[in-house]
Amino acid sequence: MSVTSEKTGLSLTQEILSHLGLANKTAAWGTLGTLRTFLSFSVDKDVQRLLRAITGQGVDRTAIVDVLTNRSREQRQLISRAFQERTQQDLLKSLQAALSGNLERIVVALLRPAAHFDAQELRTALKDSGSAEDVVVEILATRTPAQLQECLAVYKHDFQVEAEEDIKSETSGTLRALLLALAKGGRESYSEIIDYNLAEQDVQALKQAEGPSTEGTWVLILTQRNPEHLVRVFDQYQRCTGHELEHTVRNRFHGDAQMALLSLASVIRNTALYFADKLHQALQETEPNYRVLIRILISRSETDLLSIRAEFKKKFGKSLYSSLQDAVKGDCQLALLTLCRAEDL
Repeated sequence: MSVTSEKTGLSLTQEILSHLGLANKTAAWGTLGTLRTFLSFSVDKDVQRLLRAITGQGVDRTAIVDVLTNRSREQRQLISRAFQERTQQDLLKSLQAALSGNLERIVVALLRPAAHFDAQELRTALKDSGSAEDVVVEILATRTPAQLQECLAVYKHDFQVEAEEDIKSETSGTLRALLLALAKGGRESYSEIIDYNLAEQDVQALKQAEGPSTEGTWVLILTQRNPEHLVRVFDQYQRCTGHELEHTVRNRFHGDAQMALLSLASVIRNTALYFADKLHQALQETEPNYRVLIRILISRSETDLLSIRAEFKKKFGKSLYSSLQDAVKGDCQLALLTLCRAEDL
């Protein structure tokens, strides 16, 4: 479905958003992603269209974007394999040769399996970035256990080193301990049983963990307990102390560790709002941070981008779609707008 045709259903989308409170739900109607399985999918037609787009007179960027941003990741992998079988050429390499700049980066992100894309983002953040905590916390804290396990396996295969070893060599102190704990994927699964005693114990442990050598308590609780339990801990902590837990984090920790813990707390409180804040920040820079925009819009397009859009509009008073229209220029604008999908009135 194109962006144009999607706009005709805006009122229904808004009605669903308002009644279901998408910002606080994870699977209210099957998926909260903007990108669904394309029902009229024909792998042969898509292969032929992409082949014409890159071998005709001039590169048909619109056709490339239309195909790749309107197919699920699974369907894109089928297209990629079929293209290889029919042409004896690698689709990703063929498109990279035909495109450049941010549109090329978008196409690469769309065609790579999710675990491979995440592994490359992790590697780049740890080795080539000055803000490893930002990207690494994002990936380690927001992927499902299965997604994280696959990502770390790909990391080891592609780079011939465990991600944990790179974390150890590139970070230190509390940040290192936090990232290693997240990478282990040991967070407790959700239980419908509310453990009030454990919540009280965690609150008291965090209140007492304000002196030297108590960082491990923060890392243990924030990386091991399930999010539903931690939200109760956060609320109870505020009632007991008179201020939010984040206030203590800002006073107790500094530098990269502080930023990582604040990011993790944001993910725990409201993952959709966490991503909305990151998208807004990326759009406020003098030059939009395309790496952040591409990573979030693609990685969340089949998961919870509708929730993220709802949180974005609620907090900033302007839709994500309009914000992208105003800030993003060039060939990549259509691709990002199509992933966003529609205006939120």
